[in-house]
Amino acid sequence: MSLRWRIALGFALVALVTAAVVALATPTIVGQGFAERDNEGIDNGAAATAAATTASSDDEVGQTQPAPLSGQAQQSTILRLMVAAAAAAAGASLLGLFGAGRLVRPLTRLEQAAAGVARGDLTRRSGLADRHDEFGQLGRTFDSMAGELERAEESRRGFLQDAAHELKTPLAVIDATSSAILDGVYTPDRRHIETIRDQSRVLARIVDDLRTISLAEGGHLPLERHAVDVAATLSSGAAGFEARAATLGVTLAVDAPGGLAVDADPDRVRQIVTALVDNALRHTPAGGTVRLVAAPIVVATRRGAARRAVRISVEDTGPGIPPEALSRIFERFFQADPSHGRGAGTSGLGLSIVRALVEAQGGRAGAENRPNGGARLWFELPSASVSAGPTT
Repeated sequence: MSLRWRIALGFALVALVTAAVVALATPTIVGQGFAERDNEGIDNGAAATAAATTASSDDEVGQTQPAPLSGQAQQSTILRLMVAAAAAAAGASLLGLFGAGRLVRPLTRLEQAAAGVARGDLTRRSGLADRHDEFGQLGRTFDSMAGELERAEESRRGFLQDAAHELKTPLAVIDATSSAILDGVYTPDRRHIETIRDQSRVLARIVDDLRTISLAEGGHLPLERHAVDVAATLSSGAAGFEARAATLGVTLAVDAPGGLAVDADPDRVRQIVTALVDNALRHTPAGGTVRLVAAPIVVATRRGAARRAVRISVEDTGPGIPPEALSRIFERFFQADPSHGRGAGTSGLGLSIVRALVEAQGGRAGAENRPNGGARLWFELPSASVSAGPTT
């Protein structure tokens, strides 16, 4: 039963108890009042008769007028009614106090849970989720909020640990190499200086990538949105990896029909495509293929309407993504296959940047395994008219 109906029924019950007590007591009290009035009438009549027989004048006819009844019976009746009403009000108040206590009890539990969360105990829950009234709905909402806070805190701690680990590795290499040069263990030749430079670039890349993710997720990333020609962008992105693909023995292919355009920042779209192709090449063995595919789709919005979009996929013929890693593939510093070490110049944030950049432009990103083997990483962006002046 909903809280609104419980309160209404509680007020009705209090009123009914008060009325019932007064109704049950009224006949007895009124009966006693009438009995007292009759007794007073008898006593006054006897007194009037005695007074008439002793009248001194024989010429006047004695007429007896009963003395007015005293207000004692009326006052006694009113007093009894007031006492009964007060007793009924007291009983109803106690009943209302009991009902109010039962109504306040869930709020007390919720207040204690909220205080625990405020103190940092994010595991606290309301204990009201099994109710079917407004308190239950409020409890489930609170539990959901507390769960999100707990997951966010775990994500924050994990991110800080991963970031510290990722930053520690190049710093350790720089410190060890420079210390060896200063101690005379290494000669200050080109090879060792290049090692320090490469690791410094890794640090700079991590810092830049973290800044990009932070700006994108906070909605502060500057974007210059235009109609971006999808086919031209994918062809340009693939051309930039042709030499590397040839060295690895991997074939690059583009399958994008003409006339497709997305409403996005062209530089950020190229950055997304570059990150996805780079990831695919690192997981595709020699003799494999990496394909860049684009197709128009219709996406349902939260309000139930439909809008046109373009899905861009990067497919590879590698080992695929472990099923347990599919939901975490876009997390920061996450590696689905730890055996694939990060090469020089990578920050481990490439796919996290992809998701952040896509969502900042009103799209979404995802990953899945292909039925015939390999992985498919995709992202969707809102469609745009090519006639609006596409940018590549």
